[in-house]
Amino acid sequence: MSAAGRRVIIEADGGSRGNPGPAGYGALVKDAETGDLLAERKAALGIATNNVAEYTGLVEGLRAATELGASSAEVRMDSKLVVEQMSGRWKIKNAALQPLARQARDLAMQLDRVNYTWIPRAQNAHADRLANEAMDADGEESADPEPASGTQQAERGVPASWTGATGAPTRLLLVRHGQTPMSVDRRYSGRGDVELTDQGRWQAAAVAKRVAALLGARQDAAGPLPVVASPLSRAVDTAREVATLLGSEVRTHTGLTETDFGEWEGLTFAEASRRDPDVHRAWLGDTSVAPPGGESFDAVHQRVRRARDNIISEYGGGDVVVVSHVTPIKTVLRMGLAAGPELLFRLHLDLASLSIVEFYPDGNASVRLVNDTAHLDAP
Repeated sequence: MSAAGRRVIIEADGGSRGNPGPAGYGALVKDAETGDLLAERKAALGIATNNVAEYTGLVEGLRAATELGASSAEVRMDSKLVVEQMSGRWKIKNAALQPLARQARDLAMQLDRVNYTWIPRAQNAHADRLANEAMDADGEESADPEPASGTQQAERGVPASWTGATGAPTRLLLVRHGQTPMSVDRRYSGRGDVELTDQGRWQAAAVAKRVAALLGARQDAAGPLPVVASPLSRAVDTAREVATLLGSEVRTHTGLTETDFGEWEGLTFAEASRRDPDVHRAWLGDTSVAPPGGESFDAVHQRVRRARDNIISEYGGGDVVVVSHVTPIKTVLRMGLAAGPELLFRLHLDLASLSIVEFYPDGNASVRLVNDTAHLDAP
């Protein structure tokens, strides 16, 4: 079916297994009125980042729409970074993304009108499937049945030393928020927006001083450093303490929100166990299991990974203070350690604790600090 003169919907996505790592994109064009599928595109990209893959998906989706002769398009993507940047609300600071954004804008100018809409990942499943099919196909074609020699590793760009990290890392200073009434009572506290206690505000001020002391010299040299927080008030209020000392402003990211505990919100461990014994028991050992009406740890992992990728894309090569909750922070540390899901159940993080992890542009990472609370010791 021709799209000439019609309004179309473009859905696009991209992914990278390693960030950077083997990457691919997927894009499709549908008739906005009938929903008929007009075009599909997918391809592997070699080694690239998630954001490069997502932008490439956008470019190819727009290219398909222009080739079909569409008059206008609504672009739907689950990448908030791409949607906000192409809408003009966020700046594009990453040099690798700027030429792709220019290509997208040039293609968009060939249409009468293009608007960009963020959609949840679940609503972008078709484009996501295409991107994964491209990556899967590329992996099958490039599979090596024999281990690579040291010379082959060097030719492929695989680090030969035990560290191997190259390039300027993005250093994330991970701060857990201060105490709340829910944490005092040891109740599941996810999406509920609870305030800090007086003790929590003291803890926030203490960790802020610790972070400011660590970043003081860098702050003087480079100006205000970014502070990114979960939008929940307990994280924002903790982040404001840090930002005030750094002369920065707090920017929120929904991907850093705590796990949605669903019907267990506000319950203690024992209460949730009594209420849903089988589900609760399974949830304690299986990251694919979600609380009733809530969110699985696997789902949290996916959105936190995207949040981390957005932060690296926006502030890559520098220091970023990230103020969040226990599960998102554990998830970022898990990424830094390349650890399995068991880490979520075995790692303890205190309130107002500080952890530090570095992510390098070549895909390496280094965890420097975990659950440091020395700043909370009584004077």
